[in-house]
Amino acid sequence: MATLEEITEQFKLAVGADSGLGKSIKFDLKGPGVIYINGGTVSNEDLPADCTVTVSKDDFEKLAKGQLDPTMAFMTGKLKVNGDMSVAMKLQPLLAKARG
Repeated sequence: MATLEEITEQFKLAVGADSGLGKSIKFDLKGPGVIYINGGTVSNEDLPADCTVTVSKDDFEKLAKGQLDPTMAFMTGKLKVNGDMSVAMKLQPLLAKARG
């Protein structure tokens, strides 16, 4: 199991100078905290975002590793999206880069 800091570092490497999302996104990992991405900025600040994805840290790690299908997670309520759904739809390439 990765820590919030380790997950954040993976995203910093994946995002580089620009996330390519065009908007801000926040992953609310429930208890451990948040990961906020806006352009080339990745932090654990709980800032307002165009899209907020709420998912448990455990399920987030499964998503990142490709062990949990994002559509299935959404349909079963393991993953909730608030705000601009189009931002969430662009996440797959970023998650793939974060997993290495």
